[in-house]
Amino acid sequence: MPNIPPVDQDYKLLGLLNQIQTLLINARDMECGEYCTTAMQAAVLFVVNAVGEETTPTEISRWLLRKPATVSGLLDRMEKAGLVERVKDLPKKNMVRIRLTENGKQVYKKSLKRGSLHKTMSCLSEKESQQLTSTLVKLRKRATEVLGHKQKIPFPETSETPGQNR
Repeated sequence: MPNIPPVDQDYKLLGLLNQIQTLLINARDMECGEYCTTAMQAAVLFVVNAVGEETTPTEISRWLLRKPATVSGLLDRMEKAGLVERVKDLPKKNMVRIRLTENGKQVYKKSLKRGSLHKTMSCLSEKESQQLTSTLVKLRKRATEVLGHKQKIPFPETSETPGQNR
């Protein structure tokens, strides 16, 4: 039997949140794999569709809380797969905008199904979903304060009704 050091309640919660995130992403990856993409690529397609023609790699990084280098590598793979294209911004020669290709738009539409997510979340009542949303928003706010983040995280909007897309 391994010798597991004592763990406090906060660390247990972090472990549980990490396990849940991993399981949800793995289920989403399986689902997205049916149309040749990943959960993270579907998230990028979501951001580009939401922001529109003005989407930059920096904006994607901000929405997904990922480092710019990580997003750049992801965009490289997505460009090779024909999901997005980089378009030079003419007034600012060193800036690019990210746009969905026709294939990217089709994959985005397929990614809206989110069956694995809805099936998993269906074990929560409306009240539990609202409570969980409230708790997670509170934790996200505090974590951004601890990290000293000054920018508002754009998604999800906290004014949305929890569970409205079930």
